[in-house]
Amino acid sequence: MPQMNSTLDFRSLIEPNRVNSRLYYDPAVFQEELEKIWYKTWVYVGHTSEVPNKNDYVTKSIGPTPILMVRDKDNEIRLLLNKCPHRGNQLCAYEKGNRSTFTCPYHSWTFSTSGDLMGYALPEGYVGTDKKGLGLGKVPRIAIYRGFVFGSMAKDGPSLEEHLGGAKASLDQLLDNSPDGELDLTAGFLQHRTKANWKFILENETDGYHPGFVHSSIFSVAQSGIANLYGSDSTALTRDFGNGHTEFDLRPEWRRLDQPLAWFGTTPDRLPEYVAAMDAAYGPERARKIMIDGSPHTMIFPNLFIAEIQLFVIQPISVSESIQHVTAIQFKGGKDINRRLRQQTMGSVGPAGFLLADDTEMYERNDRGARIRDPEWLVLTRGLHRETRDENGFLVGHSTDETTQRGIWRHYLELMAE
Repeated sequence: MPQMNSTLDFRSLIEPNRVNSRLYYDPAVFQEELEKIWYKTWVYVGHTSEVPNKNDYVTKSIGPTPILMVRDKDNEIRLLLNKCPHRGNQLCAYEKGNRSTFTCPYHSWTFSTSGDLMGYALPEGYVGTDKKGLGLGKVPRIAIYRGFVFGSMAKDGPSLEEHLGGAKASLDQLLDNSPDGELDLTAGFLQHRTKANWKFILENETDGYHPGFVHSSIFSVAQSGIANLYGSDSTALTRDFGNGHTEFDLRPEWRRLDQPLAWFGTTPDRLPEYVAAMDAAYGPERARKIMIDGSPHTMIFPNLFIAEIQLFVIQPISVSESIQHVTAIQFKGGKDINRRLRQQTMGSVGPAGFLLADDTEMYERNDRGARIRDPEWLVLTRGLHRETRDENGFLVGHSTDETTQRGIWRHYLELMAE
């Protein structure tokens, strides 16, 4: 990707405990983010379970750039740019499918599932042309961790393991909740478009300060005790893993309750098949601990949000427009819990869901508010006086503290001020 000559001084826009509103609405900032974040770091693209068979493909993205995630004829995962190199036509418009070749609808150039040019219509017009240099664009680096497929547009840089750092433990925690240790993300994705800068979404995902207010209506209607997890007496933690990755850690609360599946709002007797499968997979003692801790609430920078029962992927479209792609988490080998995971996902973030509607209203109000020039700076000081280090050396704060937001902006500055 071409590099830009920056005229923006990000060190003057980001301070340890506050950020300038310009970062959310300036198109020049957004363009630099594309180059220095979305087209340089590791970005989550998809999951291997979405393309289980040879020649399966799904349409994905890295930032606003359309990507084809393909399992080619040799069973290798490929990330191809969804652009015909002839005249730039969008190669594939279908969201998913199975095909042994991709043919451009404009002039009928045909490509293999590994991205190589196989042939073109009316070939006599291309005598002497070398096909080798006319294949589809490819994401230079691909790395897969336990089924999670990440891509980087940069040819060189830190490994995926270095990028994930402490957040890798959250992926392991998630997969521990599967009797087979795997996910099956085939329930389908909902797409929610919002007129807001992507960073408002990023910051919100591990914000434990807002739920008691923004989601108070659904908490009261559902007569749920969830609101207590976000109050002053909560033992839950906010955590900064570094590298922009953050967590809202509810395990202290679940361990205090000491009830398997309390994290899911249910009891073992209501999911007997799942509990039996977990006991068989891990042994009763370890299975009980896993089912107490439950699924994580972790934001992996810049775009993968694991929200206990569902998985979100953030896609920036422009400086003031974003799409959230969301699917129900499905644990391989967990038939009865998977049905309820789908139902709860629809109830919370489906077209008539409550939680995402609340959050989206806040994102769009934030985006409109950012353009109001006074006050110019936004404050991120909550809980600064009571931050500590956990046993792994990560910064942690109270469930309502802005430890996570400060961590995101520290990493953001490291990337943008290079």
